[in-house]
Amino acid sequence: MQFISETRLDDGVLEREFTLGEIPGTLWTPGSAPAPLVLMAHNNGLPKAEPRLVARARYTAARGYAVATIDASGCGDRPRSAADEQARADLRRAMQAGEPVDEIFESFIGPLVEKAVPEWQTTLDALLSLPEIGGPVGYSGGWTALGIRLAVVEPRIAAAGFFAGGYVPRAQREEARQVTIPLLFLLQWDDAGNPRQKALDLFDAFGSKEKTLHANLGGHTGTPWFELEEGCRFLDRHLK
Repeated sequence: MQFISETRLDDGVLEREFTLGEIPGTLWTPGSAPAPLVLMAHNNGLPKAEPRLVARARYTAARGYAVATIDASGCGDRPRSAADEQARADLRRAMQAGEPVDEIFESFIGPLVEKAVPEWQTTLDALLSLPEIGGPVGYSGGWTALGIRLAVVEPRIAAAGFFAGGYVPRAQREEARQVTIPLLFLLQWDDAGNPRQKALDLFDAFGSKEKTLHANLGGHTGTPWFELEEGCRFLDRHLK
């Protein structure tokens, strides 16, 4: 892992850009060390520099957590394959025409998750070797499909916060039954792109004995800011 820039923010949080092979990432660390680690992923395809992700990461780091995110393969500025570009073009066309999009999402997001998981695990290995980071590890992000897979295959993740705002392929919906760590699940009640019943069915499928659903009125990007505070309280219970 090579750090290529660093910025000290007004609240004392240190923000550093890094590269790990071909993987670009950002790490935020608080003044206290060692700090529990939170992996933070935005929805599939969006960059690590997306303003909502950065705002959540900085807030969480100021609460005493190390927070890391990466641009997975095909996300952000990383090159996309011809197949990825074709899937995105097909998706845009279908959405504009009002056609069903589930099968396009399946062909696009499933392979993206398969590529992303090993890179996140490699990043996790490197992060946990840093002296300023100490376990346990949490996951927090809008990319629920990725989070489900990581929660199943990565025993170092002790708790997770998911956002029911992105498409979850059938394979991950089945895997949800194998997720047993504590969960906080956020749902925007009026999210036009995310059928409410499908999100409720996913919540019901999780195998966790401790799982909490927070539902708020509003569309996809209308999650109330106070849910950040609630998310940190959830992390405090399980990571500190």
